[in-house]
Amino acid sequence: MKNIISKSFIIILCIAILAVGGCTSTSNNEAIAQETEETVLSNQSDNTNSDEPNKQRDEKPKNNDDTNQDNKDEKPPRPDENKDNKNSEKPDENNKINESNEQKYSMEQATSDRGQLSTIAFSGLAFITGSAGADSFLPPGKVADFFGFQYMRDNDQNGLGHNTTFLTIAATNVLNVLDNEQQAKLVELATSQETLFEEYALARFPMMTSFRDYLEGDYTDGTTLDKEMVAEYSSSLYEIDAQLSYERALVMGEIISSFTDEQVAYFEELDFYDSSTWPVIENGEDIIDKKSLSHTEHVAVMTYASEMFSWYLGNVDADAYFCPERHGTYFGGFYMKDYHAMGNPDYFISTTVTGDSGEEFLNILTDEQRMYVTGLIDEQSDNLDRIVEIRYEVSNELRKSINSEEIDKEKVYKLIKEYGYLEGEMSYMYANAFAKVNETLSEDQLDKMYVLRNLDIYPDGAFLFSAPIDMPQVDTSKLLFK
Repeated sequence: MKNIISKSFIIILCIAILAVGGCTSTSNNEAIAQETEETVLSNQSDNTNSDEPNKQRDEKPKNNDDTNQDNKDEKPPRPDENKDNKNSEKPDENNKINESNEQKYSMEQATSDRGQLSTIAFSGLAFITGSAGADSFLPPGKVADFFGFQYMRDNDQNGLGHNTTFLTIAATNVLNVLDNEQQAKLVELATSQETLFEEYALARFPMMTSFRDYLEGDYTDGTTLDKEMVAEYSSSLYEIDAQLSYERALVMGEIISSFTDEQVAYFEELDFYDSSTWPVIENGEDIIDKKSLSHTEHVAVMTYASEMFSWYLGNVDADAYFCPERHGTYFGGFYMKDYHAMGNPDYFISTTVTGDSGEEFLNILTDEQRMYVTGLIDEQSDNLDRIVEIRYEVSNELRKSINSEEIDKEKVYKLIKEYGYLEGEMSYMYANAFAKVNETLSEDQLDKMYVLRNLDIYPDGAFLFSAPIDMPQVDTSKLLFK
């Protein structure tokens, strides 16, 4: 064990209906399933035994997530119906995909109070009942994510988007149709970006360590977690994201621009919204020689290929979209939700666990404690609005590469660094709220939270994205206290 907001009516209503499906609540719930793919791919590619880096902590019940998922009766419009509007600079109504009632997830849903609240509450539960190692788990697809894959996954009419085979099927369809020269460009990109991926993952540790130290009161008297330092550090971290995104867009755009008529015809037969139209490529993962690549390089190639699929068939609305879990990724929510998917082929992540657990977490809290969490909705609203604008601006700029147009590199870097600053402020808000809740919890509340966590496996070490590693030593001079 460890030791007066506005919109109050809306927030209370959200708490009451979080578990009821629909709109965005569970929402993201399961937009969320997204990360499974990268998670499983990352662990399977080097045949890592997911149990080896973990140990038991306390005697809590094992997770038994259900695997039910929503189905659609009617196919939504294809994303290419709005391709004439891809280069608009702002997210006006004419530029957006037709978000029909049949679609599961949209930007409006992802940024709604209900969707945000369920995800933040779930993160609070994961953080308070978690560990430093669990905090470090991050699916690779959560970095440089301006290429529409998340949207494609969350809105798959075939219901496969939350399955661990989804990314592999998409990626192997691309690799199967590319010629040797085009494939080689993806491999070359992966090789050149390997150190960037690792640099990004390792650079997260000072932020995570600062947040956990703050939660547990393990910091020098007279100092406190500093919002400006967190935001500036996050901005510098996102500069790596900017480089990854920019370079990825250049290479993928170059490959797409070189598509032959036969390759174009192949993709025209594939429905962005319906994975049942995608052939399952026999021995598809053998198209690229994994033995010639490092673990990180192979994960990168598969990520690029899957994103090329969604980027080519999608549009700017798909690129700009994010699931609510995209922000504040330092609190262990991905580990708590995705653990059972690691190394488990054909696994479906529950589409209700985030909303249900988030609701129950809030119910365990007193009114005063609950206000720390629900108050975040208003506190972060300006940041979230600006993040949506930035994601559209960046997505439009990167898309120029598909048409062999020059990307404004300086603009992309500047925007993504601003994105990082805003996301850093939001992460600080979460860490501060979770710490205030944690310091006032009773033993009975903590007991209920550990039962609700429903996962008693904790990593001995840490993760480089989703690959187990020893816990890195963090330079205390980089901790974000003042």
